[in-house]
Amino acid sequence: MSTNPLGKTDHRPWKLSNRPWTMEQTWRDLLFAHWPISPQQLRPLVPSCLDLDTFNGAGWISITPFHMSIRLRGLPVLPGMSAIPELNFRTYVTVQNKPGVYFFSLDTASHAAVWGARMLYHLPYFHAQMRVRKDGYVIAYASRRQNACWSGTYGPVGPVRGAAPGSLEHWLVERYCLYAVSGKHIYRGNIHHQPWRLQDASVKIDENSIARPYLPWVEYDPALISFSRELKVLVWPMDRVR
Repeated sequence: MSTNPLGKTDHRPWKLSNRPWTMEQTWRDLLFAHWPISPQQLRPLVPSCLDLDTFNGAGWISITPFHMSIRLRGLPVLPGMSAIPELNFRTYVTVQNKPGVYFFSLDTASHAAVWGARMLYHLPYFHAQMRVRKDGYVIAYASRRQNACWSGTYGPVGPVRGAAPGSLEHWLVERYCLYAVSGKHIYRGNIHHQPWRLQDASVKIDENSIARPYLPWVEYDPALISFSRELKVLVWPMDRVR
């Protein structure tokens, strides 16, 4: 059984993996920006071997800018791995009754992270020019690569709270695995963290073409937003599901 340094597990939808976790990440200053989408629009964009996960009949897609530190198990945070910006574009799927996240793209400023994630996790990482600046509670964030840019400012505007079980917000954020498809195979990456500590948020999006190749209407007006200051996450190696 792998040692869990993060504490309780009774909030999880399934037990921790028996395999040892290999990496600890700390996600900071994360914005959740969510848009609803009909399953009919979403289905052609997701590999057919993955079942769409919906809430009250609607699919959802999300864009999440944040920055993070990474350390491998048994090692300290290495130089260059303490403040890596990352921008994710994702949706929600399920395989064998385990709901998780499927990524359309993941942008980061780290060449090493792009190489490692593509080789070991089969994830669609891209290198981008990125900048994160903090002014008090406000985060100015920019990510730019060819044909895919995001820039704006965001920050918290309310007290820290949890996502209410059964709510849309809880369904969107409390996910404990990710999925990737490579060739004919599905891979699942298990993660573990404590329940998200969220805050209501404000956001001003100046540019957003991250979803344009897939959903050109997803730009400036998310239907739901929230903010999290920090979350520690354990990451396991990918398992081949089938």
